Formats: sequence, C-alpha cells, structure tokens
Amino acid sequence: MRQCHDHRGERSHEPVDGSLYRSVFERSGLGIARLDPRGRIVEANTDLLALLDRPLSQIRGRDFTDLLHPVLRPALERGLACLTTGERGSFAERVAAVRPDGSTAPAAMTAIAVPGRGRAVSALLVLLRRSSEPRGDAAAPLSDVHARILEGVAAGESTAQLATTLFLTRQGVEYHLGTLLRKLKAPNRTALISRAYSLGVLSPADWPPKVEPAFVK
Repeated sequence: MRQCHDHRGERSHEPVDGSLYRSVFERSGLGIARLDPRGRIVEANTDLLALLDRPLSQIRGRDFTDLLHPVLRPALERGLACLTTGERGSFAERVAAVRPDGSTAPAAMTAIAVPGRGRAVSALLVLLRRSSEPRGDAAAPLSDVHARILEGVAAGESTAQLATTLFLTRQGVEYHLGTLLRKLKAPNRTALISRAYSLGVLSPADWPPKVEPAFVK
C-alpha cells in the first residue's frame, strides 16, 4: 500500500508563470526536469543533462527514476505517485544518478507537483543540486557487521531478514543501523544507500551490493 506521510509541501493552485518558469529552468544552475504526471521526462535543462552525462534525445520519454540507482527507485516512485494524486505537494530526497559509464552522481533532489486546472496535477518538476562529497569525507572504516548491514539495507532486506542472516536480535540490528546512520551522516535508510554509493563505499557495478574492501577495517 502506498503511504504518503509527509505533508510539509502544501499544494498551491495558482497557475504557473511561464516566463518565470523558463527563467528558472534556464538560469538557476540547478538540474531541472519537467515530467508528465506519470513521471516521464518531457524536457530537461542543460545542467541536468550535464549531471547525467546524457543528451536530451536519450532521456526524453523515459521514466525519471530509470536514471537513478535501482535501489533508490521504489521509494522515489512512491513519492512521485503521491505528488500526482495530490497527497503531497513536494518532497526532498538524496539520490544518486547513474551515468552511462556506470559512475554515480550524488545529488539533493526536490520534486514538486505543478497544479493545472482545478485540483489536477498537470506536471511534476524535479530539481537536482549536485552534492560535493569527496571520498575523503567518508567516515572511519566500517566494521564487518556494519558493512554487512549496509549491504543488506542496500539490497532491500528488512530488519528481520538482517537479524536472521547476522544471528542478531532485531534490536541489535536497529542499534547497529543507528550507529551506521550516524557514521555516514544519513537521516534514513534511503539517504544511507545514496550516500554510500556517492562516497564509493558501495559500487554501482556490484549486485548484490558489496562494500568496497578499502572501507572495511
């Protein structure tokens, strides 16, 4: 069941000023894409194309979430669906875009519902600001337990599954996960995965996810 808990972004039903939108789209310095209500890319500015290292012809008509790391897609798809139905007006998340060469581009993403006539949503806007996260910004090397928990979280395993795999109690898993969130300065599991990929702790070339040996003490 889809859940849309965050109502911080209230919908405005005022029409969008076209000239203001175009100015922001072209000159803001942010990577911006306009999506149709189903989440497919209609247009993207040059900053976003540079971030993705792709031409517009390659991404137009594609689901926006297809350009992000697959581990992050389910949560983002739910968020975009909540924008389309009007259950949320906006949401923000840390993401990792995947480039054609397999490298990742970490970014802070904000998604906004654009109202049309009445209460219907006519489009979605996504704004991405490139994150500056040098590899040296990573926390101290991870313990073996933390590395295995990070790999499990990135693979979509639940707390119960991790507890069974690692022979820990659920409380033990939550304790180690909390320590891991603080170590990588992430507020939640989705942000933890994104940050781990952006720092190079996890490699987008590996599935199931695997912590790079250099980050394990």
